[in-house]
Amino acid sequence: MRPVQFVTDSSSDLPVELTRELDMHIIPLTYIINGEAKQDDLWVHTQPADFYNQMRSGASCSTSQVTVNDFVQHFTSIVESGKDVLYLCFSSALSGTYNAAVLASKNVAAAHPEARIKIVDTRSASLGEGLLAYETALKVREGGSLGEVYDWAEENKLLVNHWFTVGDLEYLRRGGRISHFTSTVGSLLQVKPILRVDDEGRLVSYSKARGRKRSIDELAKHCISRIDPNRNNIIAISHGDCEADALELQAAIKKEVPVAKSIIRATGPVIGSHSGPETLALFFWGGGRD
Repeated sequence: MRPVQFVTDSSSDLPVELTRELDMHIIPLTYIINGEAKQDDLWVHTQPADFYNQMRSGASCSTSQVTVNDFVQHFTSIVESGKDVLYLCFSSALSGTYNAAVLASKNVAAAHPEARIKIVDTRSASLGEGLLAYETALKVREGGSLGEVYDWAEENKLLVNHWFTVGDLEYLRRGGRISHFTSTVGSLLQVKPILRVDDEGRLVSYSKARGRKRSIDELAKHCISRIDPNRNNIIAISHGDCEADALELQAAIKKEVPVAKSIIRATGPVIGSHSGPETLALFFWGGGRD
């Protein structure tokens, strides 16, 4: 049996130290700021404050997906080293990354019949993808076979809950998530949307809160009421350069839930290009996403 190489992409927003500890192969996604294309390297060479301050100053930000050829190169290097590939991918509802990876895997398999490549559409983003990646990589390290670990990831991926709010509705408007009228009125009234990711991996509006403090309280309440008490409770919080809010959210949850481990990270530039500064997102294991 060939050993398994665990692979995920940089939209998982994991701490780089953790990816090295668990021998994760990270495929970098690309963001474009003021016309300059850069690879998302999990904040190794860029400070989150620098990126988000550019956004606050009006920088133009967009993203570009990994090409089929890029995936072919990553997968080929792994299979030629004698390993099989398990790739946990950014949600197909938010990016073309999954489709490109599937096509690339077919090309690699044609050239290397001995290779096995499994791809999981996580239907997740940011540290939601990261939480699934973390636990799946642990199972790879424990010696699970490619089939066993792939099946586990598929069976559990929709148990990762994603809840978030944003600092400025304008970034969602630019991405086509809300209308210009809604964004203008919402900003004037200090309305903060509460959004989630559904079973298809799409961003959907859930409710609204008046003001930042209430939006943080709402996120905490969703975790407290929905987190699965039968799992080793892990929460993850990503933020658009607003660490104080992330710590406030963490403290509110810990008052009510015995949290075994928490991960707090600045949202990476690929996700952050679309969500903007002051985005606050919460991820945890629940009974489901509905």
